[in-house]
Amino acid sequence: MREVNHFIGGQQVTGTSGRFGDIYNPNTGEVQARVQLATQAEVATAVENAKAAFPAWANTNPQRRARILFEFKRLLEANMDELAELLSSEHGKVVADSRGDVQRGIDVVEFACGIPHLQKGEYTEGAGPGIDVYSMRQPLGVVAGITPFNFPAMIPCWMFAVAIACGNTFILKPSEKDPSVPLRLVELFLEAGAPEGVLNMVNGDKTAVDAILTHPDIKAVSFVGSSDIAQYVYSTGTAHGKRIQAMGGAKNHGIIMPDCNMEQAVKDIVGAAYGSAGERCMALPVAVTVGQKTGDEFVERMMDAARGLKVGISTDADAHYGPVVSAAHKAKVESYIQMGVDEGAELKLDGRNHTLQGHENGYFIGPSLFDHVKPHMQSYQEEIFGPVLQVVRAESLEEAAALPSNHQYGNGVAIFTSNGRAAREFAAQVNVGMVGVNVPIPVPVSYHTFGGWKRSAFGDTNQHGPEGVRFWTKIKTVTQRWPEGDIGDQAFIIPTMG
Repeated sequence: MREVNHFIGGQQVTGTSGRFGDIYNPNTGEVQARVQLATQAEVATAVENAKAAFPAWANTNPQRRARILFEFKRLLEANMDELAELLSSEHGKVVADSRGDVQRGIDVVEFACGIPHLQKGEYTEGAGPGIDVYSMRQPLGVVAGITPFNFPAMIPCWMFAVAIACGNTFILKPSEKDPSVPLRLVELFLEAGAPEGVLNMVNGDKTAVDAILTHPDIKAVSFVGSSDIAQYVYSTGTAHGKRIQAMGGAKNHGIIMPDCNMEQAVKDIVGAAYGSAGERCMALPVAVTVGQKTGDEFVERMMDAARGLKVGISTDADAHYGPVVSAAHKAKVESYIQMGVDEGAELKLDGRNHTLQGHENGYFIGPSLFDHVKPHMQSYQEEIFGPVLQVVRAESLEEAAALPSNHQYGNGVAIFTSNGRAAREFAAQVNVGMVGVNVPIPVPVSYHTFGGWKRSAFGDTNQHGPEGVRFWTKIKTVTQRWPEGDIGDQAFIIPTMG
């Protein structure tokens, strides 16, 4: 049985807890490996190692740090096939999706290569008589990231690439469901030339999470996962004096206007709703149609498009999506489908009991589609995180826009229309953090910033982009003067705007 170990001080380290988590192959339902689950003491060892590595790394000039990131980017690209196939084998998403997962991580690494410019401070000459003022962005120290199962390449890179570029040392705690790709990322980062201890990895469950959140030497923690856990991470981490960014769940809406290009909208939403088996925080699981005619046409077209999707194993190049990540998650998604039926929504397509010949024990769910979903339904209010699309009908743009604005989640939203003014007003007024206009999954590019509102995010700073640099650094402002000769009775006068 293959074992996934911790990585501390430049090498794999065998755990001592005697506790393990099973790693499944979602295509077959079989256990393919097991992962070490860290103790509090093992987390402390990783932190101590990172703490020792911090002074030298923080004093490494940003251009030299950037050169290591450039080499890391090259290694990621050179090992793309290996990473994508390994990712698919543990997560279940098809290899094409896995390549996209890795590429999105590469994009953030590429952004972080600009750290010599991104970390520059500000300077004011002559703020007062002979007085100059300047600022510096300095690293925090040892920081950490707790990442989810659904993007095991992209999200670790979102966090550690920017944090380490800024001069911090980093503890990565990946999901125990699919930790092999994060381990390879850490190994490749060392191969790129990073000093030992700059990037350590500990595997684990709540024991490891709590150890990270309460350790006095960890200065900041980034998290992505469910909203309930995000809120726990935020409240626990801040109570222990840490800087926290905690991204939670989502229920992203797509507003379908009567004047939209319906063919394009259906094509976009079928991929956004069902791609990666719906296991994306930026999936689009709710379509809000405006007007009865629009709703009828959209539902009929979407049913045809969804029926044409091929659910297959991860390595099937013709499959549109693969299995969900675990048996427990499959049961959870199917329970939400039953909940929708019990609540009175109209189930147009039922993806339960979907099996593949030769892979009968795999965690497959066919595309499911509900019509006439109502906002009061629990299945609408909560995140399903599976290949399920819910259609809610509205009579006006105002009624449609109120749905995402009033929902507990506020990660992403999209509008499909040919009316530029309507789109502009919608984007400005909707109470959601990321907006797409004729774009079904409005994930910003790496040099912008990612983050939702309401229960989709806890904390004040978003992921990657300039916001990421601000999160992983603290600002120091220096006011200086250099008097010449005998200054006599002259006293220092604080510069003012007067």
